[in-house]
Amino acid sequence: MATVTTPLAEKAEAIFTDLGYVVERDGRELRAQRKWRIVNVTPVDEPATPQEPGDFHCLVTWQEQASAVRERLERRDPDYEWAVIGIEENGDYEVCHAPDADVSA
Repeated sequence: MATVTTPLAEKAEAIFTDLGYVVERDGRELRAQRKWRIVNVTPVDEPATPQEPGDFHCLVTWQEQASAVRERLERRDPDYEWAVIGIEENGDYEVCHAPDADVSA
């Protein structure tokens, strides 16, 4: 896995903060919590899958990598709910949820 860039992690933190989550950093991983939901957030520069246990995972990557990350997760078919956020340099982003995911917060 490539080294995570600081701007990507900062953008991920800003997105979750704007969504009303309380975000904590644990090394390169982020932990976002709102109400009862805790989301393990992993900023990645290349296709990867999260290594940490938990019920909810979100991989945050650059927009050009988002499809590859999503496809890798779909093939792996993990036993947790997941989402992929693809971020543009200008800060715009798109969210892709796992098929059949319950995304209510």
